[in-house]
Formats: sequence, C-alpha cells, structure tokens
Amino acid sequence: MRITYLFDPLCGWCYGASPVLGRIAAEAGLTLDLLPVGLFAGEDARPMEAGFAAYAWANDQRIARLTGQPFSEAYRRQVLADTTRPFDSGPATLALCAVATTLPARGLEALRAIQAARYVEGRDTTDLAVLAAVLAARGLEEAALRLRAPDAALREACHARMAEGRATMRRFGITGVPALLAGSGAAQRALPADALFGDADSLIVRLRAA
Repeated sequence: MRITYLFDPLCGWCYGASPVLGRIAAEAGLTLDLLPVGLFAGEDARPMEAGFAAYAWANDQRIARLTGQPFSEAYRRQVLADTTRPFDSGPATLALCAVATTLPARGLEALRAIQAARYVEGRDTTDLAVLAAVLAARGLEEAALRLRAPDAALREACHARMAEGRATMRRFGITGVPALLAGSGAAQRALPADALFGDADSLIVRLRAA
C-alpha cells in the first residue's frame, strides 16, 4: 500500500503530525511517499512580522497541547522574533528535494531533522547554509553538497515536485496540509483531514484496509 504525504516543512501542524507519520513509515507493508506542496514557498512566502509571529506562536501552543510536540523558547526568540528573515518554506523544500535526488529513502529522516532544527533548536531553516549543516550532521553529505550550491536541475526538480503536490491537492479538493492519500492510480483516495491527529494504531488499520 502506497501512502502519499502532502506537507510543507514550515507547517506547524505537519510537525505536530510527525510522531504518527513515523509510525506509518515504520509499518511493514506501507510505503510512504513525501510530496511537498510549497504552501509557504515562493510567491506564498511572507515577511516575519510581529503580528504574524504572535499568531504562529499561539497556534503552535495549540499543536503542542494536542500532539505533545515541543516548541521551544529558542524557536520563539530566535526564529519568530527575527523580523529580518522571511517566513519562506522554499529553502527547506529545496533541501528535501536534494535528499530526494540523492538518498530518497531518508526523506522523512531529513524532514524531521529540519523540523527539530527549527522548532526545538531555534535555527533559521530559511538559510541554505543552516539547512546544509543539518543534512551534513545526519550523514547526508551528497545532499548537503548539492544544497550549498543548488544548480538549475535541482531547482527545476523541486519546482516540479511542488507543482505535483499542488495539482494533487486540487484533484482531491484538499485545502490544507498535512494530508494523506492512500493507494495509487485510480484507486487513490484522500483520508479525512484529522487522520494524523488521532490514534496511530487505528489509522494504520484504516490504511491497510484502504
């Protein structure tokens, strides 16, 4: 059974879904495909303003209460309070595309490392140098090398993945992430939006039955 995960690396709810997603990825017989949608990338990026930062922090606290995922004070002080950097998921998505083109089996590991760097360590994951260091620390040296000097081929591949993700959202009428699709081809179908925030065992049973 193929499971497609639609996400954005700067989406707090996607970070909140990480524990359940890890359970899915570890389950025998389920193959997890990561498909970024670029929800906050490119023209959809925005400045990190005080009002938006306050809104984001309040939402993050709700996610923390629901999922148990930590959002540190370092993140609040060093990321949300830094108005010199944009809220732009393009660089982190590019980092994940670099992993997808080198060691695709480690894509989820790379996503979780990038999320931890931002939300726990308070590092700037809109900075390619920071992202390359995160990948290198996980032993993803080839991907880190590509990210330090991204060429046209990597950027085009990343753009194509985001375009595919957005087209998939439109096809299934999905308006936000995270989102899960079960199956492939004509049999592929979307799961309810809250699927990643309930009981993991029950979700896995549903995926196997899809």
